[in-house]
Amino acid sequence: MSSERAIKTEKALAVLDLVYISIGAALIAICSWISIPTAVPFTFQTFAVFFVLMLLGGEKGTISILVYILIGAAGAPVFSGFGAGIGVLLGSTGGYILGFLFIGLIYILFTKFFGKKIAVKVAALILGLVVCYTFGTAWFMHVYIKNSGSVGLLTVLGWCVFPFIVPDLAKMALAVFIARRIEPVMKSRQM
Repeated sequence: MSSERAIKTEKALAVLDLVYISIGAALIAICSWISIPTAVPFTFQTFAVFFVLMLLGGEKGTISILVYILIGAAGAPVFSGFGAGIGVLLGSTGGYILGFLFIGLIYILFTKFFGKKIAVKVAALILGLVVCYTFGTAWFMHVYIKNSGSVGLLTVLGWCVFPFIVPDLAKMALAVFIARRIEPVMKSRQM
């Protein structure tokens, strides 16, 4: 009887994981539509990426990011500005979207090897963001040069990275703060 109960519990947790992953992907999509109009408009997409990783953990959070990207690639308007399709991913800013996966992978590695203390998680998010910026910038330059001609690295950084550093760090701090408040509630519900 107890092994049957264990199997039911495992199945319930697996279903709950799928629900959390789906909600994580939906949250990233919704946050990508929220745009703050400033001199350089930005979305809450990175907030959702940070939040999902903090709340769901590296594996489930990264799967949420992958699901989000695949849904957008399939044609659902989940990218910023209600963009959709493989063309967005192959476009000049597609590298930044694909770079979200690097944030997740680095988060997985850091928490696996260095533990799950808050300092480790934040360091993983910061390093992941740097890798995302690096990959996205290289991608942007490749596509831009192919389509429009030569462009300098500092110019691209001025367009695509420098204006977003402070907002992204603020979104990271907000994601960490909110996730740490919600995490105990989620853990108590799973027991």
